[in-house]
Amino acid sequence: MKESVGRAQTIRAVEPERWNRTLFEALIETARRRKHAVALEDQDREPITYDRLILASFVLGRKLADITRANERVAVLLPNANGVAVAIFALFAYDRVPAMLNFTASAIDLDAACRSVEAETIITSHRFVEAANLSAKLAAFTGSRKVVYLEDVRASIGLAARLRGVWEARHAERTYAPFRAKPGDIAIVLFTSGTERQPKAVALTHANMLANIEQVAASIDWTDDDVLVNPLPVFHAFGLMAGLFLPIVFGFKGILYPSPLHYDDIPKLAREVKPTIMIGIDTFAARWAKSAGPDDFRSIRLMVLGAERVKDHTRELWRDRCGIEILEGYGVTEASPVVAVNRPDHNRPGTVGPLLPGIEMKLEDMEGITSGRRLHIRGPNIMAGYYFPAEPNRLRPPPEGWHDTGDLVTVDADGYLTIVSRAKRFAKIAGEMVSLTAVESFIVAAWPDHAHAVVSIPDDRKGEALVIITTAHELTRDSILRTARAQGATELAVPDRILVMDELPLLGNGKTDYVSLERLAAEKAPPARSRFVIEPAGDTAAPAGTSGM
Repeated sequence: MKESVGRAQTIRAVEPERWNRTLFEALIETARRRKHAVALEDQDREPITYDRLILASFVLGRKLADITRANERVAVLLPNANGVAVAIFALFAYDRVPAMLNFTASAIDLDAACRSVEAETIITSHRFVEAANLSAKLAAFTGSRKVVYLEDVRASIGLAARLRGVWEARHAERTYAPFRAKPGDIAIVLFTSGTERQPKAVALTHANMLANIEQVAASIDWTDDDVLVNPLPVFHAFGLMAGLFLPIVFGFKGILYPSPLHYDDIPKLAREVKPTIMIGIDTFAARWAKSAGPDDFRSIRLMVLGAERVKDHTRELWRDRCGIEILEGYGVTEASPVVAVNRPDHNRPGTVGPLLPGIEMKLEDMEGITSGRRLHIRGPNIMAGYYFPAEPNRLRPPPEGWHDTGDLVTVDADGYLTIVSRAKRFAKIAGEMVSLTAVESFIVAAWPDHAHAVVSIPDDRKGEALVIITTAHELTRDSILRTARAQGATELAVPDRILVMDELPLLGNGKTDYVSLERLAAEKAPPARSRFVIEPAGDTAAPAGTSGM
């Protein structure tokens, strides 16, 4: 397999001294000039200023420090609200490491996440556990771990502790100095989405996160007057870095919203708070645009989507209904997470933009694959390493700093990347490598109002067979075949089997849950060239007949 190494074009120089600090120091520095400005709001519309965020961090942090150890990994199970920001910075203030749990994950995965970093304390809230119906899940994986509820901690804080916190906040540098981490120390642990396997624990340093913030800022400008709405959960790397840390570091207001699934409420929120920036992913953004009135998103100057490919249909929705051009980017948790992004003045739809400054890339040819080469990246934003449940707290750094993204890309003459597929998202059919992503793409383009996912299952005759799981009840193999022929696609790219369901399962970050779909396909796939309807209740339905072979 051949490899080549290259560097993306430099957009604007980044300054390494800007990430030679910790995230808490970055908060303190921002507060010096933006002391009484609003840093955050949440669904309750309760503003928290920069000075109040530092005060709350010291008060809560001291309480949490009494029940944890220096550098301990502390699990955080909280939604997008002011409380999660305070909890994260409270842990930073006393040199603890937040491990951000995905509350939509299974109890098994949550237990594995805690084991991988030896997290023995879990921070959550009574209100959240009750509202999200998490009591049974929490009980299933906590075991001997200590569960700390923010409401209980808050109730235990007396007047003396509050007054002490006021003094500490006024002398923030002095208060923080004994607990200051090094920029290269682990700041936070995130967990990969588990799209194709069990999630991995990703250890990111303060320097990693701050470097990525500076890299993004070299491509996109911000001002103190910007307002960013973040509906992505902060256990998601994009939601955490772009939706929480970036506004705090640069001093503009961030608004945390608890769920991207509130399709009708998010446009109303935008009409009320008038954001200038929003972040999201294609699956959710398309639904927001469909629910929006003509003026709901009028204030937005930057709409940045990542985490999954942006569909042409979604671009058209935002352009036609909202007058907004989407900027597509690309990232991986291991890169803190942004790797590439389009710019407002140089936006090439269909690409994810050029690599951010300071990131090197290495492209690897893959046997049997002619479209795209495997992307490896290295730079100041690349993780310190992985933790695994079988070897708790043993850090596995990327070899020589290179991270294998597992993504296949093409790069044009100007350095703009196009994501072709995941290396694992291929099937070998009759000896030919077929991209599952490419098959999905032409089906999505033809039936944009429905959700589709393509997986493969073993096949005695051809090695593997394609199964499409779709919400389009009218879809047939004949109609897919006609579309494939019209687009010049090989018949090998036409799924043999069709599974129809009302909704496709999603992970907590909005990505398609391919693990569940592969399991479903293996269990429910009908005979070749036929389709099968899965009833909403999950009961097995009778075959819906052949597709008119």
